[in-house]
Amino acid sequence: MGVAIPASYAASETSSLSIEVDNFAAFAENLYETLADSDLEYAPFEKALKGYLKLQKEGKIEDNSYLTVIDMSISANRNRFFLIDVENKKIIHKSIVAHGRNSGGEFAKYFSNKIGSFKSSIGFYRTAETYQGKHGLSLRLDGLEYSNNNARKRAIVIHAADYVSSVFIQKNGRLGRSLGCPSLPQKNYDQIVHKIKNGSLLFIYYPEDNYLKNSTLANSQL
Repeated sequence: MGVAIPASYAASETSSLSIEVDNFAAFAENLYETLADSDLEYAPFEKALKGYLKLQKEGKIEDNSYLTVIDMSISANRNRFFLIDVENKKIIHKSIVAHGRNSGGEFAKYFSNKIGSFKSSIGFYRTAETYQGKHGLSLRLDGLEYSNNNARKRAIVIHAADYVSSVFIQKNGRLGRSLGCPSLPQKNYDQIVHKIKNGSLLFIYYPEDNYLKNSTLANSQL
């Protein structure tokens, strides 16, 4: 809409980006328009950006270069994983992503932070270290909210899986499901993990009333 973005961007030698925002609504609207991808809905983007800016201001995320948004409100057969390069203001990767098998079929509807629930957990996560597991290269996640703070205990990680593919969808009518992990396609997987590992922010969105009411990050007053 041609509104100037009221923000200043600064990147340090360690690629840690610092953003100062004077008017969040205008900043969010302009960044969203610059990303120019209709697959990414505005609601999850806005909530993710609020948490990102609050945590960045508080110094609680080590790598501010990227913001990952997963929109669990739409069909698992659609692209709903978005890797945003915040500094360069563009989506550098998007793909399908699985949800937990007890969260629903094609559409996720049920979420939990309980061990053994096999459900996805919504909220903000900080990416952590990588390791080699039964799915190969995997990325640990630390939940930052009441809705997902058992992520490490539950072994909720990002990993690749053969059931996250268009071939699986064609054969089964829907994407495969995980035990609660946001599983990704195998294509380009390693490159994605190495970009977002070690302290970047990831947000799993679903318009659950209780979460939207109680999350101090998604409801940050900026």
